[in-house]
Amino acid sequence: MFTPEDFIRTITREISKLGVNCAVAAVSGGVDSTTSAMVTKLALGDRLIPVLFDTGFLRLNETSEIISSLTGLLPIRLIDVKDEFYRAMINLTDAEEKRLTFRDVFYNTLSRVVKDNGCDWVVQGTIAPDWIETTGGIKTQHNVLAQLGIETDKVYGFKLLEPLKDLYKDQVRVLARYLKIPSAITERQPFPGPGLSIRAVGRLTMEKLEVTRWSTRIVEEELSGLGLSQWFAAAWEDDRVIDEELSSMVKEMDNNLAVDVFGIKGTGVKGDSREYGRVVLVRGRLSNWSNAFNLYNRLTYGTNVTHVIYELARRRPSGGYFVAIRAVVTDDYMTANVPMLNESLLRSVAERLMENELINAVGIDVTPKPPATIEFE
Repeated sequence: MFTPEDFIRTITREISKLGVNCAVAAVSGGVDSTTSAMVTKLALGDRLIPVLFDTGFLRLNETSEIISSLTGLLPIRLIDVKDEFYRAMINLTDAEEKRLTFRDVFYNTLSRVVKDNGCDWVVQGTIAPDWIETTGGIKTQHNVLAQLGIETDKVYGFKLLEPLKDLYKDQVRVLARYLKIPSAITERQPFPGPGLSIRAVGRLTMEKLEVTRWSTRIVEEELSGLGLSQWFAAAWEDDRVIDEELSSMVKEMDNNLAVDVFGIKGTGVKGDSREYGRVVLVRGRLSNWSNAFNLYNRLTYGTNVTHVIYELARRRPSGGYFVAIRAVVTDDYMTANVPMLNESLLRSVAERLMENELINAVGIDVTPKPPATIEFE
């Protein structure tokens, strides 16, 4: 049984034996990285330097909100590295290429900070699902290095400390509460390291990034307080074509339904491995709202479909951006279910999103994990 007292006693003892000169803690404001830094600070004291990178892929006002939440806990240093990430990542299209490029820029930048401060270690909040999914080939989490055989001291010039690497999200939250970390952080929904760059699905452009940033704020506001584990928006070009074969698979449910296939691909999990498959949209009025949350059963099994979305609103047949609302409940983030949210609420959120003239249509992703992943990329 996991107990925070025993964990802290053991891990601080182990850290104290490492002979750390000083360490830079990469803090994102999430519960994993913050808790990792707090635990390490118990062992190292002032020899820990916590930093927050503004990569340009954070949410609206996120840096100021993180710094405010950490006041009195960690002496966080904000480092603006937006230009470096934009130069490396704008116009990238492939999901894995985005993740790998983000990882390279992130650690090269972090290496520079380590050297500038005369440090020899980096502390990060890697937890068990991160390295399990990465080593299992589902998707590359940017903060997984040692488990892939990457020797950070040779490649980047620092040793790596991951005090939470064997814990799961629910255990990390228990530990964070024990350390009296504010609820704004302990209950904060997970946010991927590459941030909005992998929620602006497909080719990354500044316009799509800003649409995603704007949509994210609305979805997070509208769906807060519902007991969800993760809820966010993703955006991509609304170019799609009807698929007659897939459409026939949902006719039994409601005769007026049709299925469109988007031009982008989405990451899924099938048979414990990654499948980079089709993202489809079901459109047409349902006679029973609960049917929306059973659509994935008809469309993902025996096909290469990984994400099924039900359309909530549309301005015109095509053009502009499509925004997908993603909402899941989970304990360990290894699997996740899609709750049956109120139809009126979702259509209200869609109407608010449609106030942006760049957004052509909105839908709700109804696919659990597996066969989908929580993120699209």
